[in-house]
Amino acid sequence: MNNMCIYEDTRSVPLAAQKTIGAGRLKGMTDINPMWRIQKLTEKFGPCGVGWAYEITDKHLETTSDMEVAAFVDINLYVKIDGDWSRAIPGTGGSMFVANEKAGPHTSDECFKMALTDALSVSCKALGFGADVYFAGGKSKYETPAEDATPESYACEKCGKEFTAFEYNGKQYTARDAYEGAKRKNNGKALCKECRNEALNADNTSAV
Repeated sequence: MNNMCIYEDTRSVPLAAQKTIGAGRLKGMTDINPMWRIQKLTEKFGPCGVGWAYEITDKHLETTSDMEVAAFVDINLYVKIDGDWSRAIPGTGGSMFVANEKAGPHTSDECFKMALTDALSVSCKALGFGADVYFAGGKSKYETPAEDATPESYACEKCGKEFTAFEYNGKQYTARDAYEGAKRKNNGKALCKECRNEALNADNTSAV
């Protein structure tokens, strides 16, 4: 098997499986539908338990200094290639069990399920699943935002129209890709197509 075979087959995420996070610390980043990973694992290796499988190696709760409680799950993912099982592909996921909200503490009875989903995404990421989304974003949820970071809302700097995800030549691009591309085309200023054309027409008129 070619070393990049799995990576190349799973790096692109269809727009239908992408969702822009609209609020919170991760606002503006892209969330991937977890069922897309299940679909790709099944397409590539076979049904769960036959061509791929995972085992939970640990799950526990941690209490923070402000009395919130987070749930963590560790897994090992295994995939079968040419009849042979791979070595363990580890993944750690987390989710909130008790979170402090405006209305008071909120308890989630699905925290371990969501942490498991997160752990599976980490293991799959090691194989290349969704690489285009993670790579194109240029940042991860683990980074501390810088003061000069790219804005959370990817909008035209003139009219305020939001840039959106799109597909071109069979490749998926995020809203941030569109935003950054517009900046490159307009000397560092993010302009939508309409505002860019207006600016070009104005420059041509003034040059006459």
